[in-house]
Amino acid sequence: MDTYTFFMADFINFYRDKELQNISDRDVEVFIEDVFIRRSYSISTQRQFTSALKLFLSYCPEIKINPVVLTRPKRSKKLPNILSAEEVISILQVTKNLKHRAIIALLYSSGLRVGEITNLKLSEIDIERNLVKVVSGKGRKDRFVVLAKSFLPLLNNYLLSYKPNFYFIEGLAGKKYSESSIRKFLSKNVALAGITKNVSPHTLRHSYATHLLENGVGIRHIQELLGHSRPETTMIYTHVAKKDLLEIQSPLDSILLSLEQNRKEKQKFLLSGNRKL
Repeated sequence: MDTYTFFMADFINFYRDKELQNISDRDVEVFIEDVFIRRSYSISTQRQFTSALKLFLSYCPEIKINPVVLTRPKRSKKLPNILSAEEVISILQVTKNLKHRAIIALLYSSGLRVGEITNLKLSEIDIERNLVKVVSGKGRKDRFVVLAKSFLPLLNNYLLSYKPNFYFIEGLAGKKYSESSIRKFLSKNVALAGITKNVSPHTLRHSYATHLLENGVGIRHIQELLGHSRPETTMIYTHVAKKDLLEIQSPLDSILLSLEQNRKEKQKFLLSGNRKL
């Protein structure tokens, strides 16, 4: 509520030389253009201001602003960064620390959130069934994710070498491993792999979902694996998956292919013709 109060104080101060009841819809637009846009405020901040103004108008009906025409600007729909399969492998290859490599491999191969892997208990890893039980993930929902068979040798090597007691990954004195440590060593190994993209643990999850989609796994199954409550959240990966995009031919390629075919057809005609030398 303090945020709403700040917004309305700023708005009223902007029109301090004008009677409050004479402020119009156009005045709201001018305020946003001169204050919010010039200060490079985010879309989220603009949405908060609109909500604050609507609440304010409910207490001041004499103001000539029509609350019906006040619309919150839509949030920006930014596509997530995605690693290629080759980039994922290159990160694993340059990660020499066995524990770090096991963490990166499990984050990617099972699509876990960073908070889910730090909370993961050894008892929740079912090697026999190749499943990992994610307990109380986002939205406090349990779910099962697939444990990659190719990850099992690395997993066994890690467990024998580090011998964790309770959590899959443990810090000092058997306590939970910190999320910040994962972000730190991941960033270091991404740089070692020569990758210039902005990569976080969640990028591995995005990449996992996108690669599943490219491999033909349906949106409904991906939604279950990721633990999304709404299919709309999962649908963002349809915008970054390249499977269907690869089937689209660039018009430049079409033109060059057509010219090449015409050239070959012309050569065939000349070769088959009864020309006298």
